[in-house]
Amino acid sequence: MHKVQLGQSNIEVSEFVFGAGSIGGVGTSSATRGSGLSAEEGIARLDEAIALGINIVDTADAYGGGESEKAVGRWVKGRDSTGIVITTKVGLISKPDGSRGVDLTPGHINRQLDQSLDRLGRVDLFLLHHPDPVTPVTETVAAFSAAQDAGRIGAWGVSNVTAEQLETFLVTADALGLHRPVSVENRLNLLDRKDEAQLLPLVLDQGLGYTPFSPLAGGVLSERYLDGAAPEEGSRIAVAGNMYYKGFHTPENLTRVSALRDIARELGTGVSALALAWLRDHPAVTAPIVAPRTSAHWDAVKEAEVARIDAATHERISAIFA
Repeated sequence: MHKVQLGQSNIEVSEFVFGAGSIGGVGTSSATRGSGLSAEEGIARLDEAIALGINIVDTADAYGGGESEKAVGRWVKGRDSTGIVITTKVGLISKPDGSRGVDLTPGHINRQLDQSLDRLGRVDLFLLHHPDPVTPVTETVAAFSAAQDAGRIGAWGVSNVTAEQLETFLVTADALGLHRPVSVENRLNLLDRKDEAQLLPLVLDQGLGYTPFSPLAGGVLSERYLDGAAPEEGSRIAVAGNMYYKGFHTPENLTRVSALRDIARELGTGVSALALAWLRDHPAVTAPIVAPRTSAHWDAVKEAEVARIDAATHERISAIFA
């Protein structure tokens, strides 16, 4: 698999990232615990990812109530993980009622980093999971920068940010002479392109890496829901459609996906592979995060890896989902 630089950092990553957010649950909500992959299934997907040439793994302390980090840690400690970039996130707190809070105070960051290091063995890239509306940004940036100075992390980044929030983190780091964030992890796919208006121009201007999650919009950007097919039991749309993928599974969007299928047939590739290739070839994207639920789901990633679409086709696809 091709390797690319993560923005202007010295971190080299594969064109696709393995997302471990479905191990132990689906994402961070306590309401979806146990609905994702088991630890054994997650480790099997990890082995398949590395065999495919993927060299970066994305998890978080809140995924599956911590089960994702624990499983990734078991994998790291049980395999030769040389050259594998381990990414985790901090800040989101899942409450018993299924709602979420945010804590990016220095104390919380350092306590959770201790836990993540104990689980994972190392943290190469440490991301804030979501901006904290209460804690001063100066305190948060200082905590991440200090962790990097101490050699506890390799670099740090941000997730789920707006352009304004990203600019605040960058300006604050520069003003204080601290380490800047090197990457952004936000949602981007053909059905959710809001980052293109303001955030992605800033990402490009500042030389940051960009690793989008939900590249297939919970599976809607595939053939599985076309021609009247209903969501299967256990699928992401069935389990967490109203939580993480609200507004994706609609008749209007499925009509667009049907048009994408027409192009995919012309090119002799699958719908999912074409959606992934479109995202991989986006000028602001470093590497999309993929999270196959089964071994068979890797087929779309394999197809996308060899599918190189030209500028005209990229524009044609973009126009369908404008």
